[in-house]
Amino acid sequence: MIPTLPLPDRTVLLDGGMGRELRMRGVPILDTIWSANGLIVAPDTVRQVHEDYIAAGAEIITTNSYGIIRAELAKEGIEHRCAELNHRAGALAQEARDRSGRKVFIAGSLPPLRGSYRPDLVGSFAEIEPLYEEQASLLAPYSDVMLCETMSSAAEAVAAATAAAMTGLPVWVSWTLHEDNSGRLRSGETVTEAAKAIAHLPVSAFLVNCCSPESITAAMPELARLKGGVAGGYANAFKPVPADWVMEEDGLLPLRDDLDPESYAHHAHHWHDAGARIVGGCCGTGPAHIARLKALTETKR
Repeated sequence: MIPTLPLPDRTVLLDGGMGRELRMRGVPILDTIWSANGLIVAPDTVRQVHEDYIAAGAEIITTNSYGIIRAELAKEGIEHRCAELNHRAGALAQEARDRSGRKVFIAGSLPPLRGSYRPDLVGSFAEIEPLYEEQASLLAPYSDVMLCETMSSAAEAVAAATAAAMTGLPVWVSWTLHEDNSGRLRSGETVTEAAKAIAHLPVSAFLVNCCSPESITAAMPELARLKGGVAGGYANAFKPVPADWVMEEDGLLPLRDDLDPESYAHHAHHWHDAGARIVGGCCGTGPAHIARLKALTETKR
């Protein structure tokens, strides 16, 4: 493991999405455990996706642990494999880094535990913090930073970041935003309000993700004004998420036809100008998007 992850003093490039990328490569992606199924049926492809993002220029790759959620694993009858799959997600990221021969950092992904984009389903701190603590401890040996991502409310981020901080690794928090371009979290809270809720925790980067590029553009000026950490964003390339969307009931959202790598980079350019120093891609983006962002970040250093 690379021992320290310094705070960015320039524009740093994250990787892109995993689930849709695996699906495009023929890997079955389940509505329950999502991209985590790749760890079971196609680990070599998961590793290859990591390697392709590194080749495209990503300086930070994210463990494929977003779908490793006990409640979802239970629906598939494999809850007993929770620890095994978290270890596999971390090991595959490490193997990809080692094979690349490049200086690449690994972010251990801590996801929403009660459904993405649903602040109404988050649950109490007492319910979810121990689950985050378990996952963080499993991913920490493979990670250089803990990434609490797609947090839909301040409370969700507090639970995840509290657990992440126990690992002693740097902690980054990334909230997901409402699709009305208000710049607010899906809970209705502002990013300033959400940041105040984690002010007592050692969070060194504030990001927004898993929403439209336009939503990130709306939030970035406020995000960049937050004290104590750097700002960043990584957007979806699919159509806006409805308020009560549930994957198992509503299915996949269609990709937008106006977010090719060049168009996506245009949005990222606006984020950088507003203060973002960490950029990447989320659902629906792929290595081509990251390669285009690489060219953008080279001009912004």
